[in-house]
Amino acid sequence: MNLISKLLSRRHPTESASKPTNTWTGQSGKGYRYEVYALDTEFRPLPGNYIYARQSEEGTWEPIYVGQTRDMHQRLEGQEKLASALEHGATHIHMHYDTVGQAARCTEERDLIVRWHPPCNDAVVG
Repeated sequence: MNLISKLLSRRHPTESASKPTNTWTGQSGKGYRYEVYALDTEFRPLPGNYIYARQSEEGTWEPIYVGQTRDMHQRLEGQEKLASALEHGATHIHMHYDTVGQAARCTEERDLIVRWHPPCNDAVVG
């Protein structure tokens, strides 16, 4: 394989096109599709929504913290909620990139918080 082929065949080492997904339904009834990643995943510096989550014994996902950011890489590097999420049993991060604007990201974040009442979003009033 030549050098150009090797370079073109590389994928981002921490993100993959074949990640498992989960659809979270908000209070509005709208479904939001998230990809499931390990907590130590590094993301590209793009806006998105994310959920720290754990899987129950029955195999269902439980949200621990729901958030949004204009920069997934920067936000998660200094995420103050990560320690609290870990204390509450978070094992994965669910995320999707969302470039439609901050208002849409905040609406989605709020819709999910009001529906699920994640323990680390306790300061948010539904």
